[in-house]
Amino acid sequence: MTKLYEADLYEPIQKHFSKQGYRVNGEVIDCDLTAVKDEELIIVELKLNLNIDLLLQATRRQRLTDLVYIAIPKPKRISRKRWNDITQLVRRLELGLIIVSLAGNRKKIEFKVHPEPYKRMTSKNTRKKAALIKEIEGRSADYNIGGSNKTKIMTAYKENCIQIACYLEKLGQMSPKALVALGTGDKTPLILQKNYYKWFERMERGIYVITEQGKADLEEYPELVEYYLGGLKTEE
Repeated sequence: MTKLYEADLYEPIQKHFSKQGYRVNGEVIDCDLTAVKDEELIIVELKLNLNIDLLLQATRRQRLTDLVYIAIPKPKRISRKRWNDITQLVRRLELGLIIVSLAGNRKKIEFKVHPEPYKRMTSKNTRKKAALIKEIEGRSADYNIGGSNKTKIMTAYKENCIQIACYLEKLGQMSPKALVALGTGDKTPLILQKNYYKWFERMERGIYVITEQGKADLEEYPELVEYYLGGLKTEE
């Protein structure tokens, strides 16, 4: 496999701008490629990978001109979501993006993004924002450490399950309606039916108890058990 160099990206980009009537030069005061026509100055920074160093380098060039491109080889494997995120970032930085295909002896370039003022979206994803706020409000406290990997995450759903389990262990068998009356929320019937953690058992129609597994698992969450039972005592 032939080793690829940043210089390999230069020729097809140089030829493109030359054909457009630009005066093109390489390595001018740390700029990988410059293209000048009349009063217009274009700067292109060449890299084998799109990384933070390339973005920092390109944004420094914006002190010289608004027309700054970054150029990278065409990625071999990349998901659509990842690619969309990359192009969105390039647009937000008001840079341009050139993809260079170097398959065989044929070299061609493709302009994916042109440098232009970024139009910030005034509308947000209200559905996802509402879901985020709902999850935040469904948690009684902060039981997770941000940035943790391969650890159990405390979610609003799990807290809800723990609350129901606490009440069943404390008060004995109950109906979903009675649990809702204690503040377990409208999703209580569905949580009991789904029984995701195997904590609940239906004794008869509309009556549930906590399982032995549920009692054992509750011991892992002493702070939440104390929190919910403390609230229960206040209502009694």
